[in-house]
Amino acid sequence: MSQWEGVIEFVAVAETESFTAAAKRLDTSVANISRQVSGLEQRLEAKLFYRTTRRVSVTETGQLFYQHCRPLLDGLEAAENAITQLQSKPRGKLRMTAPVSYGERYIVPLVNEFLQLHEELQAEIQLTNQPVGLVEQGFDLAIRLGRVEDSSLVAKRLADRTLYVCGSPDYLAAQGTPQGLGDLQQHSCLLGSLDYWRFEEQGMERNIRVKGRLSCNSGYALVDAALKGLGLIQIPDYHVRGYLESGQLVQVLEPYVQQTEAVWALYPQNRYLSPKVRGLIDYLSEHLRSTD
Repeated sequence: MSQWEGVIEFVAVAETESFTAAAKRLDTSVANISRQVSGLEQRLEAKLFYRTTRRVSVTETGQLFYQHCRPLLDGLEAAENAITQLQSKPRGKLRMTAPVSYGERYIVPLVNEFLQLHEELQAEIQLTNQPVGLVEQGFDLAIRLGRVEDSSLVAKRLADRTLYVCGSPDYLAAQGTPQGLGDLQQHSCLLGSLDYWRFEEQGMERNIRVKGRLSCNSGYALVDAALKGLGLIQIPDYHVRGYLESGQLVQVLEPYVQQTEAVWALYPQNRYLSPKVRGLIDYLSEHLRSTD
């Protein structure tokens, strides 16, 4: 029996805390995952997981075994990637995630173009505004906007964006134009996925809690509401450039606009980056900068 048998399956279950999620990551059946892990436990004569109907958790012995196995699998992956690098051709399946609106407008069209250039590549894209664990959920790549919190991931800056506060001429005529950040408490501020807006005042970042008549995690919906005079919005520049140029929306609080924030590509720390991930990151970087 190979010493590697069951190790890959064990690591997948340990990282996802789920036999079902591990099966999805490895593209196999739950029964096969269970069989491989049980065989490994028998070979080691040790219990690696606590199993209940609700969850799977790693035992103390399992934690120790995982700490030794993870570097071994990383080394094996690095060795395979080193050979793949020589071929330097994007192929296989690439799993990635991106924010909904930005992903729909910019990322997915560019990924589609990249697929046209590489016939042996497949892509699975999950658009979500919720935090996603790359390693735990088996993603190769994530697109993130703004501040990067996870220091365990490699981050490459792809482009920049600026957040504008704006409203319709009719709304501003009826409710007045805010001159300072304190004035926002007197206005209907249409919210996205956060309950605060981000500004810069005297070189310091300030988060201002606001409230209004509408909360929605769609930039398009917020722009539509602002155009119809329902309130002010704080939104990335790419949503409103055309409306600002046409005068349908008016920018306010310009002195407090935060300096540009980054659009990032995040990926797990690997010694060798696969051609499919490296190639897509380079493609996104080149073409997203041209849209700034």
